[in-house]
Amino acid sequence: MGPAAFIKSLAEQIAAEDLFPEDASVVVGVSGGPDSMALLHALHALNEESGWRLTLHVAHLNHQLRGTEAEKDAAFVQGAADSLSLSSTIDCRDVATIAADEGRSVEESARFERYLFLERVCLKTGAEFVAVGHHADDDAETILHRVLRGTGVRGLVGIPRKRSISPISDIHVVRPFLDFTKKQLREFLSERGIPYREDRTNEETEATRNRIRNTILPLIEEQINPQVREALLRLGEQAKWIEEYLSQTAQRTFETLIISRNDQQLILNGKSLALKKRIIQTELVRRSIASFELGMQELGFNHMKAVLDLIDDPGSGKQVHLPRGMSVTKLYDRLVFAVPTDEPRESIASEIAVHVPGTTHLPVRRMIIETEIVEADPHEVDLWRRQPHRNEEWVDFDRVHPPLIVRTRRTGDRFWPLGAPGSKKLSEFLIDTKIEPAERERVAVLCDMLGPIWIVGLRLDERVKLSRQTRRVLRLSVSRIKDER
Repeated sequence: MGPAAFIKSLAEQIAAEDLFPEDASVVVGVSGGPDSMALLHALHALNEESGWRLTLHVAHLNHQLRGTEAEKDAAFVQGAADSLSLSSTIDCRDVATIAADEGRSVEESARFERYLFLERVCLKTGAEFVAVGHHADDDAETILHRVLRGTGVRGLVGIPRKRSISPISDIHVVRPFLDFTKKQLREFLSERGIPYREDRTNEETEATRNRIRNTILPLIEEQINPQVREALLRLGEQAKWIEEYLSQTAQRTFETLIISRNDQQLILNGKSLALKKRIIQTELVRRSIASFELGMQELGFNHMKAVLDLIDDPGSGKQVHLPRGMSVTKLYDRLVFAVPTDEPRESIASEIAVHVPGTTHLPVRRMIIETEIVEADPHEVDLWRRQPHRNEEWVDFDRVHPPLIVRTRRTGDRFWPLGAPGSKKLSEFLIDTKIEPAERERVAVLCDMLGPIWIVGLRLDERVKLSRQTRRVLRLSVSRIKDER
């Protein structure tokens, strides 16, 4: 396949899989290696040769794991971006120290920090897509790795072509090269004379993934099946069909099984659940566990089987313990999923209505919101505008569209931070305000019918600010619930 045919095929694959539109803004994750350099130049060629109008931004994170070699990688990527007249963001993180501090493996921390960095770059540039260079050989290696480690049908699907970069983000990671082999990418680089850097750690055999790449797959190709990679990819494609069916079936069924749900507890109708086929039960249990957003990495087959056996158990009171402190308990005809907490429970299945005027308790957040409506003259308005307080806000009540509710943030939330030049995504605002990832999901968002008006304790929305025309003022204040002694 020549370079022109390669670019034409890439354009067709992106369109067929609906990865991103021809005029998308895309952050390209570039390590400097052959795969990411091929991706960068191929996407750039879509603009130059296929009439696309992509806005490309190069992003590179130095993990500080390879000393001067890593610094040379960063400089190389910067030079590549400059040569194509593309904007870029080059940053570094001490991944080894972060991994030690957080008790995670270096590999896990590197991946986490890399995608967090890419998300920040997207928010900074306004991009909604991150493109990375995984190819067909990576996909085959991933499937075999999961088979050897032990996996279910979901694991056989392999690397997703498109996914949200985080559970509630509207930024998507896309992998345009999953239908291209490593050999095809190298041929494209060679024919175009595109330079790249080799990471010598890829040739080492200590890591399981590298042993699969450098030893196991070549041995299978030589002695058992020369087309083993194609066979693994066919297996992944068929698993994808099964997974899509299971996911759709579970989605239709899941909500009908819920008896109650709150921040710390999900209760399902165990009797109805027991009537389902075990493969559907598995998907429903997985969906239940995933709803707590504690991560699924540590969940193994034995954990799942223990929960499934609990469903079929005729007794009551038995309990299964899962990673991250989660438990599943069979109580007569109910299956109770719970996470450990000493906090009172507040429904997350519905929004919390805010009394206007009046007092609203938010027990999970240990918070009280008080509201009152005040008639005001222009002199008082000027005084209130000059006395901001993070736990108290004064807004133009005639610009508010009741009823008011308080809720957690949602994908796509936008607001106009008071004093800012325009609106922005709430997710971007929280990152800019240095709110830690774990705390972003607990931020209280006060909304009217048109959307957010106060990110509680952080910032008011510009559209409800006081002005000289204000005649009715809504006073908002928040305080902490005191612990009873």
